Amino acid sequence: MLTPPAALHALLFASGEPLEKKQIAKLLDIKEGDVALALKALADSLKGSGLVLVETESEVELRTAPEAAALVKKLRESELARDLGKASLETLAVIAYGTGTTRGEIDWVRGVNSSTSLRTLLLRGLIEGREDERDKRRIRYSLTTEAFGHLGIRSAADLPRAEELSAGAAAAIAEEAVPGDD
Repeated sequence: MLTPPAALHALLFASGEPLEKKQIAKLLDIKEGDVALALKALADSLKGSGLVLVETESEVELRTAPEAAALVKKLRESELARDLGKASLETLAVIAYGTGTTRGEIDWVRGVNSSTSLRTLLLRGLIEGREDERDKRRIRYSLTTEAFGHLGIRSAADLPRAEELSAGAAAAIAEEAVPGDD
């Protein structure tokens, strides 16, 4: 069984984004006051590891240490220097024609996990993610103005066969979402 600091480390790593301290207390099944102790222990264990805890009054996030900035910058630059590749282009197309598409929908259309492609597109500023209003646990991805500029269009409606392909994608996703149709 994991200690609270080790469990906290796992949660922060897996989330990839800030977690509320109240949520951490619930997930670890500890008192909110004990979260501070777990945070202190984790922060101490991270010293010299290349990672740090960034903490606000209500949230905490696992980030790379400032000392690692030059290495992280080299990594990002090498990622941005490469061509997008087939997988990222497919993902971009699904988002472009889907207008407000979740990762699950992208994975379903492509038939494979799209996490890496989404990360690449997010890093390049070609897509953005917003919380799904119907389900706060999901993110809906859409093209940015940067993507439209690169594609030489003003809006998604200017994409080739936009109306036809958007309608087809929406119908296929809706058909798949119908419960009990196995």
